[in-house]
Amino acid sequence: MPKKTITAEQEHAVKKWYVKGMTGKEISAKFGLSLKQIYSSLRRQKIPRKSLQEQNKILFEKKAPSFHFKKNLSFKEYKLLVAAAMLYYGEGAKTGVTVDLANSDEKVIKLFLKFLRKICRVEENRMRFYLYCFSDQDRNYLMNYWSLKLKVKKTQFTKPYVRASVNKGKRSMSHGVMHIRYSDKKLLIKILSLCANLISSL
Repeated sequence: MPKKTITAEQEHAVKKWYVKGMTGKEISAKFGLSLKQIYSSLRRQKIPRKSLQEQNKILFEKKAPSFHFKKNLSFKEYKLLVAAAMLYYGEGAKTGVTVDLANSDEKVIKLFLKFLRKICRVEENRMRFYLYCFSDQDRNYLMNYWSLKLKVKKTQFTKPYVRASVNKGKRSMSHGVMHIRYSDKKLLIKILSLCANLISSL
């Protein structure tokens, strides 16, 4: 059970660690104090409580990334990084929390996937694949096709988006459009930073 009173030493510690960036819950766990004691202490010391946005930012910064970005790149690996970053700059999602690149060109998808695997070193089982195709195409065949080409499990595919058929003469997406998705906002920030740095250096 937490103590009914908080000592002067604990009061000092609450202020110190809260100002340093710990949340009330973290301080509570660290010193065995209740949240009520923590926030009462902060009020007495006239320390303003962090907003929900500030707390979420702190928790986000402390969260370990799900990838291990390679630092010492060979010349070939650096070329892969530049190619993938430029592809993402043109074709990738820029908002949200998910890395998402879509294309109908198998070579583009395979190149970006190689970047995720070799340079970003993501967790393979966290990758997701999303097929966009037309109603007159065999979605099962297409998912098998992409699964084999990309060397990924079919269980990593989400439900495909199937659009009503259009004039075949105007369509060149024989294998649909494939999205590569990886949900980690820190990786999205990293890739967008790479894009920005490469563009500014030219």
